Amino acid sequence: MNVFQNFKTIVLLLFLLVSSTAKAKEKDPNYTCPNNHILELLPCDLCGCSTSSGSFGFGTLSNANFIGVRYIYQNFESRYGIFDNSPKSKETFSTYQIWAQVPLNDKFYVTTNVPYQDLTREFQGSKENLNGLGDISAIGWYKLQFFKKQKTDGFTVDFNATKEPSGHSLQFGIGVKLPTGQFEEALANNVNPGFQVGTGSVDGIFSLGYNYGSDKIGVNTLMSYYLKGENKNEYQFGNQFSYSANVYTFFSTKKMNIMPFAGISGDVYDTITQYGETLQDTDGDILNASFGSELAVEKFIFGASYTLPIQQNLFGDNVESKQRFSVYVNFAL
Repeated sequence: MNVFQNFKTIVLLLFLLVSSTAKAKEKDPNYTCPNNHILELLPCDLCGCSTSSGSFGFGTLSNANFIGVRYIYQNFESRYGIFDNSPKSKETFSTYQIWAQVPLNDKFYVTTNVPYQDLTREFQGSKENLNGLGDISAIGWYKLQFFKKQKTDGFTVDFNATKEPSGHSLQFGIGVKLPTGQFEEALANNVNPGFQVGTGSVDGIFSLGYNYGSDKIGVNTLMSYYLKGENKNEYQFGNQFSYSANVYTFFSTKKMNIMPFAGISGDVYDTITQYGETLQDTDGDILNASFGSELAVEKFIFGASYTLPIQQNLFGDNVESKQRFSVYVNFAL
């Protein structure tokens, strides 16, 4: 079964799931459209490729808890030599994900990401393809919500009054990326060592996010640090720092929300080591600009984003990120 058949199967299973849930919601007289959700910051996407940006994010603008599918497209150009006319390879990374956020209570929630990778490399007339399950990640989150200052009546404070959210919040996340994707040592010698379905290592994920959301505008920032482990081939991708900042606004009707957004994001990669030795020209950094929009219709959220690099220096300037985009459809839980 090829990758598109696999993705169609995932979408069909998800559709059956959300359809059955939606029918149950129709019977609930208290059901309302999710038009007042505050922007949630969720963990960065780490799809097993060292050059795939961690700044894609794992959440959406419109819903706090969801299950959905997302497609991410990235393409790169790698130069095999020191001259401008040296031969180049073109790499295309397609990632198909099932992603979700599940609440544990008012303050704690868990996010997870199950990716399927489809990678293609073209070099000097030959074509190479890798596909398979990528590295699964899961993160536990604590949300610190800030509230407006309580009004006082003279010298007394009513501590039994309902607290009103201020729109400001912090999120703290700790998680893990599992070596569920296959790592092939023979491919590690490519100019772009990120041409892998998985890293073969257990990695730690540490995130800190800040949100502000009102009825008309919202701002969010997110910083994540990925502590990479060594795999069984004694190969260790460099640790990674990812960051993002976005601004969005609302255009609402009774039945839908339209939420355009724009922002910047970036990644900083440490050098790769193998057998305890540092590999030359395996670090780098990239700064991106992105824009997109979401459309929330009742319990369904549709989204798309497009990203272009502003500045980059990847693997000794031998790897160039060209463009990236993602589309997704979620069902709010």
